[in-house]
Amino acid sequence: MSKTSPTPTDEASPDGVSAEAREDASTKLSTAPEETLNVPALGVIGWARWFWRQLTSMRVALLLLLLLALAAIPGSLIPQTGSDATKVADFRKAHTTLAPIYDKVGLFHVYSSVWFSAIYILLFVSLIGCIVPRTWQFVGQLRSRPPGAPKRLTRLPAYTSWRTTASPEEVRETALALLKKRRFRAHVVGDAVAAEKGYFREVGNLAFHIALIVLLVAFAWGQLFKSEGNKLIVEGDGFSNVLPQYDDFKSGNLFDTGEDLVPFSFDLKKFTGTYELTGPNRGTPRTYEAALTYSEGAYGKDKQTVVKVNHPLEIGDAKVYLTAHGYAPLITVRDGKGKVVYRDAVPLLPLDNNVTSSGVVKVMDGYQDAKGKREQLGFQLFFLPTYSKGNEVASTFPALINPIMNVVGYHGDLGVDSGIPQSVYQLDKSHLKEFKDAKGAQLRDNLTPGETMTLPNGAGTLTYEGTKEWANFQVVQDPGGGWALAGAIAAIFGLAASLFVQRRRVWVRAVAGPDGVTLVEMAGLGRSESAKVPEELGALADGVYARAPGVAEAEADAGAGADASTSSTSASGTPTSSATGTTPTASDTDSPSGTTPDVSPTPQAAPSEGSEK
Repeated sequence: MSKTSPTPTDEASPDGVSAEAREDASTKLSTAPEETLNVPALGVIGWARWFWRQLTSMRVALLLLLLLALAAIPGSLIPQTGSDATKVADFRKAHTTLAPIYDKVGLFHVYSSVWFSAIYILLFVSLIGCIVPRTWQFVGQLRSRPPGAPKRLTRLPAYTSWRTTASPEEVRETALALLKKRRFRAHVVGDAVAAEKGYFREVGNLAFHIALIVLLVAFAWGQLFKSEGNKLIVEGDGFSNVLPQYDDFKSGNLFDTGEDLVPFSFDLKKFTGTYELTGPNRGTPRTYEAALTYSEGAYGKDKQTVVKVNHPLEIGDAKVYLTAHGYAPLITVRDGKGKVVYRDAVPLLPLDNNVTSSGVVKVMDGYQDAKGKREQLGFQLFFLPTYSKGNEVASTFPALINPIMNVVGYHGDLGVDSGIPQSVYQLDKSHLKEFKDAKGAQLRDNLTPGETMTLPNGAGTLTYEGTKEWANFQVVQDPGGGWALAGAIAAIFGLAASLFVQRRRVWVRAVAGPDGVTLVEMAGLGRSESAKVPEELGALADGVYARAPGVAEAEADAGAGADASTSSTSASGTPTSSATGTTPTASDTDSPSGTTPDVSPTPQAAPSEGSEK
């Protein structure tokens, strides 16, 4: 045969692999695929399933809950049109650049905005998607029985064993009765008793999530059907629950003011307020009580009641709360001819804790000056329920002890006929003139009850006849309030149950050995993080051991000799005495008889990963 010289590609490398083979192998190491894989498209149904799995996952539910909390922050920091339209108007005037942006984003009505509603609805759907499958799964678990014992109980975290002369049937009956007494769900499966406890943990978990749904529904229902109105009532006056009677009123989008307002009425007979007279808390209110006469419906009988702070009057779905208190001086105004042109109790607004108050009187119709010219009168009132010399600018006590009313008079045009709304507690002085005294100074007078201020040039008089008290009532209809409270309580108890209740399983196996002695094995498994499984298994083992005590090794092995069958294996893999379930010491193995003391079994815990063996 002829020989040919090797080519460079045929030369072998030092490791015996040819260069050609090496080059061919290197081309196969490329991670880039030579052909594009034909991955099937998900399609509409596939994408819908993927989106549903993501939406109903726990991490998305927690993310939506966090987003909902963050989205509610602007509603607390930025004035809302539903709660205070006046502050919103002031914000628009003060922030001409931000206001249009806030309008587009919906920050002036956060809780009814599209983006807040989207987060709210998605969270609602996510919670339902989480709860429904878990509920059916839990119902299936409740209908089923605890699973049978594993083949090797020694592998479980908590384990113990001993040998006894009691029959396997007696051991299983004893274990079954003891486990049921300890409120385990237990039954016999083959040669073992299977038991489980702690189902209330999952009940609490489901209750917590269901309570969140109840809270969301209650919140939405309350916002849609809620109503809230305020009414200031002077002693002797009354109120009927119809829309025109309210001083201010707001309601949900689905609330019908014609149909949903609860029909009732009441009169304020007397308001009583008491205060601390001495000590560091002097002037602090002790009691606020409003004596009412009320009736339900159009033809209801009159009933008497007393409304206190945080003790509202409940009529149907409506609650009447006592929220504020003040004074209303009784004022009489006469023209120059002595004709009464105004007589009413004027509610004044408190300015401090001692009820220093201010307000106005507006005489809009029926007044003529000394020359017969029609005019309007306005009076600025400053009221001190307890006047003290040396302190003419503030009351020194909130009760009516020494009342003084400071009055300043004006005449001209009040501006009420222009069509522009005005506050009943303020005067528009742009078209008014002050009354002057004989020296040309502003006419101002301090009046006590019964005194009269005479206006100059025969313009008339103003008389301070006495003082009544007023109370402010808030009428609330909140159909979701009770459900929200129930949901919050259920959420707290459900969370506590899911955190503190531990679910665990216990198995008790009893098998007769070749020598006729019964081998009892007990093992426990915690289905949640719990350090009580070994302790609980020990207590159960003590109970079973008391009815089926262990026997000494020499007695059990008489006639058969000691062999490997007289010991069992603990969870850690070390041999344990069948009578005690504990690791034998050197003295035990060296003793002539090879027996161990007859004591109750002690469960052993399996070593954690990384522990020394």
